[in-house]
Order: sequence, then C-alpha cells, then structure tokens
Amino acid sequence: MAAPQLTRAQIAEVSRLVAQYIATQRETYTHRALPLSAQQRSALFGFFSPQLLDSTRQLVLQEERIANPEFYPMLRNIGFNNLPDQTAMGAVTFSDIVVSHEPFSDGLVFHELVHVEQYRQLGIARFSELYVRGFLNGGSYEAIPLEVNAYTLGRRFEGNPAQRFSVSDEVRRWLAQGRF
Repeated sequence: MAAPQLTRAQIAEVSRLVAQYIATQRETYTHRALPLSAQQRSALFGFFSPQLLDSTRQLVLQEERIANPEFYPMLRNIGFNNLPDQTAMGAVTFSDIVVSHEPFSDGLVFHELVHVEQYRQLGIARFSELYVRGFLNGGSYEAIPLEVNAYTLGRRFEGNPAQRFSVSDEVRRWLAQGRF
C-alpha cells in the first residue's frame, strides 16, 4: 500500500512535529547521557571531528523504551501504516544525544554519529524536513536518504575501520549533490 499523499502544508506540519519531538526527546535524555568512552573515541577518531566526539552524549536505556511520537495516531488515521517504530530501533539520535536500547558496538555508535554530523550540518528543523520528505518519497524507513547515507558510511567503516575518511566531508558531499 502506497503512503498517502500530503500537501505542502501537511508536510511542513509533520516536519514541525518531528522537529518538536526530537527537541523534546533530546531534553528528556540529556541529563542522563554520558560522553563517549575513551575506547569509542579512539575507534572513531579520524572519521569524526574531535569537537563532535567531545560534544556527543550517549545513553543505554535499561528496562525502558524510547516512546513513539504522540502524533503517530494522527498519521495512522490518515493512512500511514509503516511508521518507524522508535521502541524497536537499536538506537535513536536526538541531535547530539544518542539513546540506545542495546549496548553500543563500534558499528552502532558510528551509524548514530553520522546522524549527529547530519544534524550538525542541517540543524534539527532541516533534518526533520528531509527525514519526512525522504520517508514520503521512499515509502519506508530504509529508503530515507539520511538513513541510506548513515548505513552506506557505516558499511564502509565496518569493512575497513583502519581506513579513515571524513564523515563531515561525505555528508557535505551528499548535501551538495542533492542526495538528501
């Protein structure tokens, strides 16, 4: 079943709601989140700027799940049946706060730090708009270009963690090429 077609005004409203959700969740978890470990920083050094590695915070939840957005029932009522389920994600990034349902592997933290870099370059509002448009255009979580970027770079990292590359440059290149 195809996703419902939304008007520009509806897309703008959903994007605003997503941005609001991200900001609220960031505030919810920020006081409990901790800096990256020395081991994580060492494994990811050279892929991300020292500033990003210093400023990112992470939290592994114990016996709780990230809540789905309060506006999901409204979206289901207009025909969306495959919304990304936050409760089932390995981890979710809220700007510079990464919240996980499982222990962090280097691959998982790398993927989420790609999102931190995307937020850094785009800001929450633009990230939200591109995420919503990507979902609408692709029809699924897996087809969202911001996710495709994170998974693509993550596979490159996991394929050869010794071969450093700049995630910032890669995100900037995708942005310049209009791939988001």
